[in-house]
Amino acid sequence: MKRAPPTLHNQQTAWAIGLMVSAMLLLPGIDAIAKWLSGSISAGQVTWCRFLFQALFLLPFVLKARGLFVTSSLWLHALRGALLVAATLFFFSGLVYLPLADAISIFFVEPLLVTILSAIFLKETFGWRRLVAILTGFIGALIIIRPTFVDVGWPAMYPVFAAGCFSFYILLTRKLVAKEDPIRLQFYAGIFGLLVCSALLVVASGLEIRSLTVVQPTLTEWGLLCALGLIATVGHILVVYAFKYAPVSVLAPFQYVEIIGSTVLGFLLFGDFPDGATWVGILIIVGSGIYVFHREAIVNVSEEQIGISPSIRQ
Repeated sequence: MKRAPPTLHNQQTAWAIGLMVSAMLLLPGIDAIAKWLSGSISAGQVTWCRFLFQALFLLPFVLKARGLFVTSSLWLHALRGALLVAATLFFFSGLVYLPLADAISIFFVEPLLVTILSAIFLKETFGWRRLVAILTGFIGALIIIRPTFVDVGWPAMYPVFAAGCFSFYILLTRKLVAKEDPIRLQFYAGIFGLLVCSALLVVASGLEIRSLTVVQPTLTEWGLLCALGLIATVGHILVVYAFKYAPVSVLAPFQYVEIIGSTVLGFLLFGDFPDGATWVGILIIVGSGIYVFHREAIVNVSEEQIGISPSIRQ
């Protein structure tokens, strides 16, 4: 296969890194808005609005290119949407109890979970070095979780549950990404996410489940919900196109820029700043994740086998 000239290759890589960093600085806005609204709107309703606006924002693009509606994997899109709803609902629920940076840092055990699930379901293999890195990453998550778990109990684990659901979502994405258009993937995620979340809200309407209650948002809250959906859509598309210009092994370390963005927003909006123990946990998770990606690059695992950034969670 003919390779691109070195200069062009470097330009494409720089462009991809720029897209990835931009997305990682943008995406914490989703979680900041969700946390800001958590005092008046349930996690379930925020999740519903997130998928509603994603579908609405992408609908004009799908209508313009009618072929984007056509897919032979509708049931996989449906399952993928349901998993994304579960991941988003768990994560937004966790933001009620956890500081922004803590929740996002804990969620970043997701690449480690994907490695384990890939070995179980896709028969991929990994050596003892990556196993040690994975276990070390989980220890980092426990360091962050423990103080909050003592105070609030199981809700402190919601970001871990979100990471678990998103890991299965990643496995399905691997099956679809080679044959599906990126806009189609995001559009159907919005459509099926909206349908699944609507069903959950209807079923829960008479059960008085706090995280699934529905209220009438104010005009300001509608504006914030619309902004949340727009940020999610634009951020995810930036990530998708970043991976068109550079491999996962190059871009993966830059996903941790999201922790920086969430720390800044958490401090500015909520007065939260990670303490020393939390920073230790964050560094352990980040170091473990980068090492796992590094080992995968060494053994020449393809981009599709590695997966995509966990920042496509919401």
